[in-house]
Amino acid sequence: MRIFLAEGSPAGLRLIEKSNWTGLGVVCPRPRFPVVKNRREFERAGVYVLFEQAGASDRSIAYIGEADPIKDRLEKHQSQTDFWTVAYFFTSKDGNLNKAHIEYLEYRLYALAKEANRCRLENGNVPGKPSLSEADEADAAGFLEEMLLCFPVLGVTIFEKAIAAASTVQWLFLRAKGISAQGYESEDGFVVKSESTAVVECVDSTPSYVVALRKELQQANLLKLNENGLFRLEQDYEFSSPSTAAEVFIGASVNGRDVWKTSDGTSLKMLQER
Repeated sequence: MRIFLAEGSPAGLRLIEKSNWTGLGVVCPRPRFPVVKNRREFERAGVYVLFEQAGASDRSIAYIGEADPIKDRLEKHQSQTDFWTVAYFFTSKDGNLNKAHIEYLEYRLYALAKEANRCRLENGNVPGKPSLSEADEADAAGFLEEMLLCFPVLGVTIFEKAIAAASTVQWLFLRAKGISAQGYESEDGFVVKSESTAVVECVDSTPSYVVALRKELQQANLLKLNENGLFRLEQDYEFSSPSTAAEVFIGASVNGRDVWKTSDGTSLKMLQER
């Protein structure tokens, strides 16, 4: 994979290419769009993701769409859509993506993001699956596979569900205030296992970002009340850090490295120091 800094700066327009692939990825920070929008990449058909990186609530915001050409739709979003800070879009260098192809890519990306449930989607309508021949759908599915390899390299993980724990993972536990949670450290943060329980009420001193994140998780149906009057996590979920994960479940400000412990009482901090 090659990432080319088209303006000579990491903060500017970036182009993403892969060996033996006709696709082209473009990363366009919002402030740069008026400057670079007349480049030829923006004149092609493609699928795009408007994105705002996770903020105080620890959950990103995204909008997934398709357009032909990309430029016209991004101009509308530039004037009418407030939340996004960067646009990612994928097109074809040889122009072989047609309207049905990009509609299929939009449909699949939306479904993957919805299933992973790691962001708040701003789409007002659910994209439908277009009618494609078997050969065209195979081509579009192959293009999608290449795109999904590019997104994590660019720091976009909203299409990936929390990775299933390997057999060698070190499980850690959180037990306090009548709740029981189980999780493990991941490459990008801390994964808490489904069916872990969390307190319903936060203490007054709970950080505002934790309160906001708990609200987001409830709205996304990831935290639901169980028969014991506690919140239950409905699927494995990756938090940005052990502390954020612990604070969400305990409903108070804590150091995750101290409170996540192995079954024999060894804290995560002690494990890391070893």
